[in-house]
Amino acid sequence: MAQKHLLTATLPDGYVKTIGPTNVAFTHYWRLVARLDNGKTEVFWGHTKSIAEAKKKKTAAIGAGANRGWSGYDFDIVELVRS
Repeated sequence: MAQKHLLTATLPDGYVKTIGPTNVAFTHYWRLVARLDNGKTEVFWGHTKSIAEAKKKKTAAIGAGANRGWSGYDFDIVELVRS
């Protein structure tokens, strides 16, 4: 059985997310903070096995924002660090 480990993502605003323990080879964490017209926010996040997969999430967010009526959004992708 593969050894399980923790994965840590540190976002530009200082937010730290820990994932695990897991033995899955995730490499990147993404977070989308959508701004709504009423001043509230919605947060979506996930982890992926490649930077390319994470970038596809950003592309999908552009379309989702138009459909959901977001006034804007911030999207971050960071590398996961194994500990």
